[in-house]
Amino acid sequence: MRKLFTVLAAILLAATMWAQAPQKMSYQAVVRNSSDALVRNTTVGVRISILQGSASGTNVFSETQTPTTNANGLVSIEIGGGTQFSAIDWANEIFFMKTEIDPTGGTNYTITGTSQLLSVPYAFHAQTAEAIAGANKLHLGDFYQGGIIFWLDESGQHGLIVSPEDQGIDMVWDDNTQDVTRADRRGVGAGMYNTERIITKVGGSGVAAKLCSDYNGGGYGDWYLPSVDELYFLDEGQNAANIVITGYYWSSNEASNVSAYFYSFGNGTYTGDNKFQTYNVRAIRSF
Repeated sequence: MRKLFTVLAAILLAATMWAQAPQKMSYQAVVRNSSDALVRNTTVGVRISILQGSASGTNVFSETQTPTTNANGLVSIEIGGGTQFSAIDWANEIFFMKTEIDPTGGTNYTITGTSQLLSVPYAFHAQTAEAIAGANKLHLGDFYQGGIIFWLDESGQHGLIVSPEDQGIDMVWDDNTQDVTRADRRGVGAGMYNTERIITKVGGSGVAAKLCSDYNGGGYGDWYLPSVDELYFLDEGQNAANIVITGYYWSSNEASNVSAYFYSFGNGTYTGDNKFQTYNVRAIRSF
């Protein structure tokens, strides 16, 4: 098991981002303590940094906040505003967002994560942004691009879709390689990266990640095994999207060379288990 997960007891950090007016982004995180319990109704310390060029690139924006989690352990903040943020040239570089959280409310940031900002922030410079904002929004539960929408960003134009059926029942995560895949990314969209890493190292036709990657629902070839965070959002969105999923499902997050995390629908928990154990598999894709 990687040291980060050993020390932090696999704290769930799920980030979602969208464009808003004026130029701001919204960030959400589900925070758990070292006992894997939700940190409820508690002030936490948050530091957000925008890095240019790479995950270790130049810091072009940074801010700190001390928001309070809700009864479900969810913290929500707005990022940006001011001249430093508005001066970022989103059009001509790639950018990453580094998030750091101190669950005790201070500045001893023990939970960290870095994810690439993809299409959403670039609405800041797109000439069609105003038209997109006024367009008809999609809705949770809509059948769209081969699956069912279970999560949408605030624009209503981007989100996550789940396959209407399982891709496998009682399937293994690994087919006996015991290789370290480094499938360790968290947050919305992270499952695609993890799935690619798993297939590179594992690759067997009957493993969870390959079943998702091979799925071609709606004619789309970019399905993947969800991260634990994406499974959390799928679980949270079931009622609104009119989806019913119960039981245990593999995530794309590796815990160690011999174990990976599975998610328990209905109680919102995830646990590490041997990669040769069998759990269900459900593919998702982003749009």
